[in-house]
Amino acid sequence: MNIKLGFIAALLSVVVLIAPSAKADDPDYVTLSAGWFDLNRQKDQGGEFSLEYRSDQKFWWFKPFIHAASISNGMTFLGAGVLIDVYFGRRLVVSPSFVPTWWRGKNSDLDLGHAIEFRSRLEVAYRFDDRSRLGLSLSHSSNAGLGDSNPGTESLMVNYSIPLKSISRMF
Repeated sequence: MNIKLGFIAALLSVVVLIAPSAKADDPDYVTLSAGWFDLNRQKDQGGEFSLEYRSDQKFWWFKPFIHAASISNGMTFLGAGVLIDVYFGRRLVVSPSFVPTWWRGKNSDLDLGHAIEFRSRLEVAYRFDDRSRLGLSLSHSSNAGLGDSNPGTESLMVNYSIPLKSISRMF
């Protein structure tokens, strides 16, 4: 587990130090995601669906966001965290993120070990001219040793981020 966290920290450091600075013209986003929950352990696989609000406000390099996810097996995750948008040219955006979540849904197949879970995610997305994004992400959720057990789990997701102002124009 510590090797994974060390690798993620090193990767984030390299991405932040080497990549160009984030574009200032990105708006607030609503991000819809769908994908595969528990792809690594395969104890209680299911479809994962999530909704996020990603703010355009920046605190140093970090942007706050709110996260809600539901798994087809009945589990839910709710939380708020931070992300960094790192641009490689105009189109490619790499967004590492971290969010503490409140988890519900223990069952006989998969018990994540504690009500507090921490999700770290790496998303790679293509940014369109209208600033919407289509991306793929891999995330890891674990309780970081808060519980007696810490099995952790991974998710692979397809993400679509829509500028909030585009949504408000629809109504």
